Amino acid sequence: MSSVKNEIIIEQEIVRQKKNPSFGFVKKLLKSGVIAWVLVLVIWSIAAGFSDPQFLPGPLAVWQGAIDLSQGGSLFLYIWVSFLRVITGWILGNLVAIPIGLLIGRVSFLRSLFDPIINFVRFIPPLAFITLFMLWFGIGEQSKIFLIMYATFFIVTINTITGVQAVEDDKIRSARSMGASEWQIMVHVIIPASLPYIFTGAKLAMGSSFMAIVGAEMVAANEGIGYMIWNARLYFKTDWIFVGLIILGLMGFLMDRVFNQFGKVVLKRYNVVKK
Repeated sequence: MSSVKNEIIIEQEIVRQKKNPSFGFVKKLLKSGVIAWVLVLVIWSIAAGFSDPQFLPGPLAVWQGAIDLSQGGSLFLYIWVSFLRVITGWILGNLVAIPIGLLIGRVSFLRSLFDPIINFVRFIPPLAFITLFMLWFGIGEQSKIFLIMYATFFIVTINTITGVQAVEDDKIRSARSMGASEWQIMVHVIIPASLPYIFTGAKLAMGSSFMAIVGAEMVAANEGIGYMIWNARLYFKTDWIFVGLIILGLMGFLMDRVFNQFGKVVLKRYNVVKK
């Protein structure tokens, strides 16, 4: 009896703590990640205090570097240019990859035909194509956008094919038995069932797009975050390099959150975002 009574008391205490406003605040604080970021900043500041500023600048030095870059407006220009390149190439890559992935995943003959090629080319990193894309499309925006499209294409295509193949045969047979055409099966069965895979592929491709654009801007660009990072080495401005790295992380983080919100609102019925 005493053990049961103790368990009841413990449960009541847990319920009482959960109802406490301070408990809810602490829980929200832990979920927000603020504590983790504070720890990172503290460790970074301590490490920078024992290092040469040119080797590892502290958070305050990086903040000052961001202010210096912002004064002439160049930082905001670089952010906008890189963002425009990434979003354009990423969207175009998805628009090309999703239909192709659906088609290859649905037609076994096409899957057998193109599967070896896809699994061969996808292992060649986008940065290896920079020189060729510059020769083929010039040193302007086209080469960078096509590079991002390449970085997006194979990830989204493979995830889409996987999603199509994961659709249960019973669903397809049920739709066919009710008189649905192949087009109706694709629109009302295959695509809805594949959307979680497509959504995941698009998210993964977003990270590859940022890697591709940084490499492209380092090699052939006069604007962009990658250009800023590469150019900072000429002046030994390590703080500018850290500014560029942080900006890239923030851009990717915000794009990921916006895309997640799109999945929660627009694609809510398909459960593409797990709560």
